[in-house]
Amino acid sequence: MPKRKAAIAVGGVAALGAAALLLPNANASQDKDQAADGAGTARTLKATQASDLAARLQKALGDAFAGSYYDSGRQKLVVNVVNGDSNTIVQAKKAGAVVRQVKNSTRDLKAAAGTLKTKATIPGTSWAVDPRTDKVLVTADSTVTGAKWDRLQSTVQSLGSGMATLKKSAGTFKTFVSGGDAIFSQVQGGGVRCSLGFNVTASDGSPAFLTAGHCGVAAKDWSDSQNGQPIATVDQAKFPGNDFSLVKYNDAGTQAPSEVNTGNGQTVQITQAADATVGETVFRMGSTTGLHDGQVTGLDATVNFQSETDPNGVDTVNGLIQTNVCAEPGDSGGSLFTQDGGAVGLTSGGSGDCTSGGETFFQPVTAALQATGATLGNGGNGGNGGADANGGNGAGDQSGSADPSASAGDQSGSGSGDQAGAGDDQSGAGADPSASAGDQSGSGTGDQSGSGTGDQSGSGTGDQSGSGSSDNGSSLTGTN
Repeated sequence: MPKRKAAIAVGGVAALGAAALLLPNANASQDKDQAADGAGTARTLKATQASDLAARLQKALGDAFAGSYYDSGRQKLVVNVVNGDSNTIVQAKKAGAVVRQVKNSTRDLKAAAGTLKTKATIPGTSWAVDPRTDKVLVTADSTVTGAKWDRLQSTVQSLGSGMATLKKSAGTFKTFVSGGDAIFSQVQGGGVRCSLGFNVTASDGSPAFLTAGHCGVAAKDWSDSQNGQPIATVDQAKFPGNDFSLVKYNDAGTQAPSEVNTGNGQTVQITQAADATVGETVFRMGSTTGLHDGQVTGLDATVNFQSETDPNGVDTVNGLIQTNVCAEPGDSGGSLFTQDGGAVGLTSGGSGDCTSGGETFFQPVTAALQATGATLGNGGNGGNGGADANGGNGAGDQSGSADPSASAGDQSGSGSGDQAGAGDDQSGAGADPSASAGDQSGSGTGDQSGSGTGDQSGSGTGDQSGSGSSDNGSSLTGTN
């Protein structure tokens, strides 16, 4: 099967700012890890280290653990402790965390979320635990008015003082079908366009990728060009409840490197699946809006989308990651990742856009991998220190990444483009961004749900396969 590549032209100040954060030496200042001393001095940590420490402390502290978050400014892990005795506090401090005593326990917060589910499952609402405020953050979009707003407000008030915060969003919660480093499908009544999240290996050893579940439910066969022949078929799809799909490439010889194309010839190697940590900086890539960054603002979020098939129905998705990273229609299924190559989430939906901002929710990758039995790269399938994507299967030569100082259009990279073997050798990752760069904008002005009659809004007009001279890409190379 001929190797394919696709490049996304990234535009906008926010996108350029996010790209700057991803330069090779951007995190050099975080590389010095200060160990905790006997007195319990809080350690300086990377976000991934903070996530690992939080998981260990959650097990060690038991019911006294009431959540945690990453203070990115100070590069510290803050751990909430409820009803903690002096030994508990000393234990957490010696482990290297900043300890904060709070009122609400994890059990209390989960009970509050359960009450909201029972009494306030209203289209256009969401809730997530925010450990920074030790409360449940409840959000209502612009459609929640009148009796619905009164019902939501009274439910929040019934939880008691200091248990939840209610806020209004200017946008409308919706799934972001349309856009991506795009994958396309033709269905009855029109076209569907989504984004590829991460290339993976299915449990039977075949090459595959993850994308949003609502994309996999909407269409079975997917192509990498607007009216092209299908190259991949949905194997598993879950929506609502969760929001992930496993899509297998039709050609078992497809090379599917574990990387995200961040535009302008740059790629980020994806080395492992990572659990999200509140407060950490994350990056989202999509062809509709390019590269953007922001922070994780909540975990275990529940979102109640208005059903697209039942005017009176609700499509509820649980266990999502809430962020302030922007997204727009077309970014569905696209990748949420960390600077050091951790696969965190798949774009699900949200409100707002990349002009006004808003909330965006993501399906955790760790949960999707566990449910489908797939692995990242050559074996990375879990968070909290899960297996590295290189899995010990060879050295994984990653030479040939593009020079970040090169000008746009001159990012061909120095790799040989040879990707032989079992997907370990990622040489030649610096793809020539001139490959159909002008054909990837995919902007559209119509109904972007993909369900309108004959409406293929958001679909690009050109060949998305790319034709650059550096033959080192892969079909839909994890570029969302």
